[in-house]
Amino acid sequence: MNDDRIRVRPMTLADCDRVAEIRIGGWQNAYRGLVPQPYLDALDVAEDAERRRTHLAQADGSVVNLVAERGGQIVGWACHGPYREGEARTADAELYALYVDPAHYGNGTGHALLQESVRRCTAAGHPRMLLWVLRDNTRARNFYERADFRPDGTEEPFEVDGVEVPEVRYTRELPPG
Repeated sequence: MNDDRIRVRPMTLADCDRVAEIRIGGWQNAYRGLVPQPYLDALDVAEDAERRRTHLAQADGSVVNLVAERGGQIVGWACHGPYREGEARTADAELYALYVDPAHYGNGTGHALLQESVRRCTAAGHPRMLLWVLRDNTRARNFYERADFRPDGTEEPFEVDGVEVPEVRYTRELPPG
């Protein structure tokens, strides 16, 4: 019998290749029409996997990488840590990334990853969790709003290949840990 439950666990070095595939696929799928296509076309899974390995190997424990497995296959990745206000870190947490293999959209993978990140940030005592999302990424904005994140009115340009792509900040209050 095939176990179809979603299992969220810490990412390991052995997961980096699959996480890079999911991350690059996520960019190419979700950001088509929102960022320059030549940039999306040039994204390289092998380079991204090496970057993931380097980040994971040099980690100081403040950044948490999680993967979601379904049926023994990695189908999603999330990363969170301290909120970055310029170069300074604050008491708040930030969801840096959340990507799901497009073949697994709508099956609860993103929700499971987000809930585990929220749970861990709450347990760590962070008062809020923040994230940045492309302003025109309606699918992602709806996903985060269903999870009780709200735009707080802060917007910044994110530069991709010389083109400014507006991002909006979302926030969610966390209960005392």
